[in-house]
Amino acid sequence: MYKKPEEIAERLLDRKWDALDDSEKKVIQEFVARKPINHSASKHYAGKRTFGEIVADRVAAFGGSWTFIILFFVILFLWVILNTIILVTKPFDAYPFIFLNLVLSMLAAVQAPIIMMSQNRQASKDRMDAEHDYEVNLRAELEIIGLNHKLDDLREQKWIDLLEIQQKQIGLLEKLLTEKR
Repeated sequence: MYKKPEEIAERLLDRKWDALDDSEKKVIQEFVARKPINHSASKHYAGKRTFGEIVADRVAAFGGSWTFIILFFVILFLWVILNTIILVTKPFDAYPFIFLNLVLSMLAAVQAPIIMMSQNRQASKDRMDAEHDYEVNLRAELEIIGLNHKLDDLREQKWIDLLEIQQKQIGLLEKLLTEKR
């Protein structure tokens, strides 16, 4: 139906080729070539993760789990019990647990940036997924608009054909009327 991407941009999107952004141009070129849109953010990121990104993802996954929360409370509980009840005469971290506060602060200072690295990478992956969704939706919209144009063209052609048939019928009826007179 359409041979050039510029024709599609003008006919289906009512925009000039130069007014389109790169992803729209890519979708239209794939539409003209009849190529499917087939890329996955998960596959893209799975092959390109560095050791630091893998560690960040694992720390974020563990730090945001019930296992971490339960284990954390058990350790805190044991720390308090050990330093208040068991080691009554010579606790290594007596109340108000200053060393425990230091350990918790260091844990938070290290864990927070690692989790943020994982979240930033996930946000980047989500942006890539959103871009892919946009491309798929634009492609579907182009297909639907193209089908609507084809249906309109077919309907127009059928009306023209019907009018021609009607003209022939009128001509035959007039011929019959003149023969009958």
